Amino acid sequence: MPDFSKRSYEKELLDRTDIPFSDIKRNMQELEFINSNLGGHKITVNGIKKLFNKVNKKQISVCEIGCGGGDNLKAIARWCRKNNIHVQLTGIDINKDCIEYARENYVGPDEINFIISDYRLVKLDTNKPDIIFSSLFTHHLDDQQFDEMLQWCNQNAGSGFFINDLHRHFLAYYSIKFLTQLFSKSYLVKNDAPLSVRRGFRKSEIRKLLKAGRIEHFDIEWKWAFRWLITVQK
Repeated sequence: MPDFSKRSYEKELLDRTDIPFSDIKRNMQELEFINSNLGGHKITVNGIKKLFNKVNKKQISVCEIGCGGGDNLKAIARWCRKNNIHVQLTGIDINKDCIEYARENYVGPDEINFIISDYRLVKLDTNKPDIIFSSLFTHHLDDQQFDEMLQWCNQNAGSGFFINDLHRHFLAYYSIKFLTQLFSKSYLVKNDAPLSVRRGFRKSEIRKLLKAGRIEHFDIEWKWAFRWLITVQK
């Protein structure tokens, strides 16, 4: 039985650079299905709603770091259109195959711009987005990288930022392990989904990381299914 008292730092297969595009595409498709049906998109939209109330305008700009296949940005675009909110969305990912799939997978108005880059190299000084967020990204980071992410988001977000990521819990681990073994056709998902849970966070660990990063005004909420929504207001 895995030790859930500590985060795992074992690398996921998706962190490798030699995965064929067809395998990444299948992985992104299944992750979008998981996010759609296990509440991941709903949590992301909740994060947007919370910070949008502070922006206080009908036009917003949103940037996602580690955007993968762009499914969270698609969910935000749908919500904004439904609520007559004009939005400009930017997705940043270091993996060119993820961005290629995101561009291929998005069919809609010209409201999402995808960038292939390490997010830390992207300069937003002259055009800071109102909201920055990440979803299922921070569990890929070690503590130092997590702090770098906090500082970058705090520096570049106009109104605030939020994090949507995993609660490390044995029920979450065994549930997703069972479901992916039963239904998934992607070896990446079968390996990485349960490992992602082991790389996830306890609430006390999140608080410690935020405090170490000198982030003062934050809120941590537990969300179904075994997710954290961390919002930070500027």
